[in-house]
Amino acid sequence: MNVKPVLGGWEIPRLTHIETLERRDMVELPVPGRTGSLFHDMDSSPTRVVMAGSLYGDEARNTFLETLRETYQQGEPVTFTADIVNATQLQYVVVETLHFRENAANPDETDYHMVLRESPPPPPPPDLLGGLDTSLLDDAGGFLDSLSGALDALDGLGSIPNISDPSAQLQPALDGIKAATQGLGDALTPLSDLFGTGE
Repeated sequence: MNVKPVLGGWEIPRLTHIETLERRDMVELPVPGRTGSLFHDMDSSPTRVVMAGSLYGDEARNTFLETLRETYQQGEPVTFTADIVNATQLQYVVVETLHFRENAANPDETDYHMVLRESPPPPPPPDLLGGLDTSLLDDAGGFLDSLSGALDALDGLGSIPNISDPSAQLQPALDGIKAATQGLGDALTPLSDLFGTGE
């Protein structure tokens, strides 16, 4: 191995075995009356990387367990590099499986076996503006500022009368007309008697 496997900036020590599993998910579509089947490609499954090795001594074991278990418990994608993943798209992995073994016949030796699974980080959130020209928002903000200024100017002119109900302003004139025509009924009585329209 020219490049030692590095998991999230941490070089994996005393590695004795590494392998990858890459597989495409295929859906089989049987065709009646035909030998063989058609297959629909569902793209590739996440790549798995299997690594194994041995550690010697308490200090090396404790450092290894603390570092690896911290990464495992976080469950977040971390970077991974190794010779065996050249020419693949694999960049980020999560620690899927950890297996440790100690044997009384070799008390200072700890064997480890781990499985990493490809897990790219989530894509960035979508652009809610969808590439709209943001100068329109600036223009709208300027329009609102000018509208607010115009309303402030009108407010500064003083109170504007409420003209939704004009009867209050017309009532004095109506009272004058009523007073002027109040005696008109008595003056028309002789005419009513003349033409016989009276009661």
